[in-house]
Amino acid sequence: MDLRDQLMGRINDGIDTASTGDHTGKSILVRGCDPEMARRAIEFLPPVLGNPEMYTVTNDVDFITELKRKKWSVIFFAPGACRYNAINKPIPGSSSETQGWGLEAYRKLVQKHQGDHVEIVETTEEQLIVPLLREALNRIK
Repeated sequence: MDLRDQLMGRINDGIDTASTGDHTGKSILVRGCDPEMARRAIEFLPPVLGNPEMYTVTNDVDFITELKRKKWSVIFFAPGACRYNAINKPIPGSSSETQGWGLEAYRKLVQKHQGDHVEIVETTEEQLIVPLLREALNRIK
C-alpha cells in the first residue's frame, strides 16, 4: 500500500455515522500541496460532507485567484500544508508573493479577500478532516 492510500485510509477513519446534513450551496476551497491527494479528495469528500462545492488548489497563484474569484464558505489547509508549517518549512507551491510564508500569513491573506468571518480549517491529522469540515459547515447559516 502506498503512502497516499494510507492517507486516504486515515481520512476514512475519521468518518463517523452521524448525519451529515445537506451542505449543498456551501463551498470549500482546499489549499494542499499534493495534486494526486487533491484529486482523490475531490472525488471522496463532498458526498460525506453533505455535497458542498469543493475545489482544490496546490499552488498559490491558483489559491489567490480563487480567493479573489468568489466568497467561499470554508477555506481548508490540508494536512500536508499544515505539517510543513508545523516544522517551519515553506508550504510547497508558493509564488514570488508568498515565498516563505507560514499559515499565519496565509490566514491574513484569506481574511483580506474573504473577510474576518470566513471559516478557516487546519489540521495535520487526516482523520480529523471530515469532523472539522463538518463542524465548520454546520456553523454556516
